[in-house]
Amino acid sequence: MSETITHAPGPPVPGPHAPGHHAPGPLPAATANDPDHRVRTAALERLVGPADDPGNPLGTAAVLAADEQGELSAEGERLLTGYGLNAEFVPRALGGRFTQADGLAHLMRTVFRRDCSLGIGYGVTSFIAGLPVWASGSAAQQRRAADILLSGGRVVAAYTELAHGSDFSRVGLTATPAPEGLRLRGGKQLVNNVSRAEAAVVFARTSDRPGSRSHSHLLVDLDRLPADAVRRDIRYPTSGVRGCLLGGIEFDDCPVPADSVLGTPGDAMETVLRAFQVTRSVLPGMVVGIGDTQVRAALGFGLGRHLYGRPVARLPYPRATLVGAFADLLVSDALATVGARSLHLLPGETSVQSAAVKYLVPKLLQESSYRLSVLLGARSYVRTGPYAVFQKAARDLPVVALAHAGSAVCQATIVPQLPRLADRGWFRPGTEAPAELFRPGDPLPPLDLARLELNSRGRDTLSRAVTDTEYDDPRVNALARLFAGELRGIARRAAELPPRDRTVLASRRGFLLADRYAHVLAAAACLGVWRHGDGPRRDPAWVICALHRLADRLGLKPGPLPRDAAEELHTELLHRHEEHLTFDLIRAPLA
Repeated sequence: MSETITHAPGPPVPGPHAPGHHAPGPLPAATANDPDHRVRTAALERLVGPADDPGNPLGTAAVLAADEQGELSAEGERLLTGYGLNAEFVPRALGGRFTQADGLAHLMRTVFRRDCSLGIGYGVTSFIAGLPVWASGSAAQQRRAADILLSGGRVVAAYTELAHGSDFSRVGLTATPAPEGLRLRGGKQLVNNVSRAEAAVVFARTSDRPGSRSHSHLLVDLDRLPADAVRRDIRYPTSGVRGCLLGGIEFDDCPVPADSVLGTPGDAMETVLRAFQVTRSVLPGMVVGIGDTQVRAALGFGLGRHLYGRPVARLPYPRATLVGAFADLLVSDALATVGARSLHLLPGETSVQSAAVKYLVPKLLQESSYRLSVLLGARSYVRTGPYAVFQKAARDLPVVALAHAGSAVCQATIVPQLPRLADRGWFRPGTEAPAELFRPGDPLPPLDLARLELNSRGRDTLSRAVTDTEYDDPRVNALARLFAGELRGIARRAAELPPRDRTVLASRRGFLLADRYAHVLAAAACLGVWRHGDGPRRDPAWVICALHRLADRLGLKPGPLPRDAAEELHTELLHRHEEHLTFDLIRAPLA
């Protein structure tokens, strides 16, 4: 069911003289353009202001009011425009600020903690759309896209056709030769911001021949198209991210210039497979911010609600639920961060790693969301009151999890590569993963999209953190050996897969192996972050709890969770709550 878009005014936002109004001054240019993303992230956190300020356009009250109206906060969008958020999606060589993948994920997490709809609806679509342009566009096309974004405009990614889902090889939208260049026929659905974008990157069929060379990307100037040849006023209401303007665009024999094609005609499939390695690695790292908000809301409830003479959060089962959710959040952050950093340091291996990140992180966060909802009880689905933000996040998460690849698509990317990984990648002598892979936020070499390979060719450096590395804490070492044994079992079963189960048409057993392998990679990421970390990241309590969670999920029977580790992680959780620190690996101050 679709409906025509109407641009109704946004929800009322308190004026500048309202009590408690958050009115930040302009962001200093030196801070906004600081090459260290950590400096910019801290500045953006201060700019979005306190969540509990009722006059803050990015406070919880304003976010929930906008969600009820199915609108993005107009004041919130103006605030992000003032910061120049679009510059974060443009490479520094083109005048933007984008330099490293994990840095962008951490910076955008600031927005996602506050409002997932705003994170996606304001800018993430522009980041996704920009990647094919940066990867294969001409200098003029790159300049055009960069200028649109740097001036506060929008470029959208037009991939999805509801009739074909994630199977891009079957898209129906065509671009055929014509005297003036090309003619577009067909439509795209669920395109965020298409009704108000200046340009779109359109994935179209440009040849009737079978195979992977029949599709091209086109950079289309939407505002220059004949009005009678294009329609883009259809909106698709959704249960989550209700403020996002998810719409459709229909081309009716629409003329576009021949120089709209990005790169070489027919190379879009290869380009998109590279670009999606970036989105699959970076978007889950942003979404960790939603999990942070849910843990914070549930913990606030648990500390404020009393039973049997003490806070619910200190009763055994609720405490275990909260500590488990905290551990899941740290696992998610470790895997997403290592996956994003791999794009720079291990570009030949990220076809598998990025799929594992996009598959497992949303899965962990959604399952954690359900467990926390049990703790909250009826308050988990109430849309008003102090815990309504939890309910909004619970609706947003499933929608975000599907964005640009659902779980089955990601598993289907991993399955065909398992036999070769088992034969060449897991237990043969090789080089250990570089320490830089596991240090969130540290500087990285530039991201070169051309170096991302479509197949890992049996390479897996990350798994050496469970197979080849000894740890100085015997409890950690024992858990690492448990995952090494699990990987041996996966290798044995992968080698026994029949031919059909080594393809995207694999049966359930192939997909189960992909699931188990993703958990092993998550364990390896946690081990590496702990081993090469400093400060709180070097505390064994979190990695022991994290590995126990992953082992329990795989049925590996790691034994009872050490009581001191659980107590230490519970203490750390309460400390961060009291000191207004994030619940991720960064442990950054909140506004």
